Amino acid sequence: MDTRLDYPTLAKKVLNDYVDFIKGSGMTSLRTLFDDNQQRYVLLRVDWEKEKYIHYLVTHLEIIGGKIWILKDNTEEGVATDLLEAGVPKEHIVLGFKPPTVRPYTEFAAA
Repeated sequence: MDTRLDYPTLAKKVLNDYVDFIKGSGMTSLRTLFDDNQQRYVLLRVDWEKEKYIHYLVTHLEIIGGKIWILKDNTEEGVATDLLEAGVPKEHIVLGFKPPTVRPYTEFAAA
């Protein structure tokens, strides 16, 4: 792990930034779930649209082996972009939603 960066704090900041950005557009149905003990960080949308209940996983991050694993990413630009902009090296980001056989061919860590 890059000792200059606090990955749990960074993961929470990135997800909270999404909440702040989206709330600015009027949507208030986002919820963050942070588990510092197990280093799991989730952003959910929980809402109603007319008669339809929405329970949608926006993003799921975990810190495993000193790397940030992106296990789900339904953001427009991609949460990896935000992590890179925050200073996380590519070799510390794992696209966990990609099959293990594909990961070595991405620009990010394989595991």
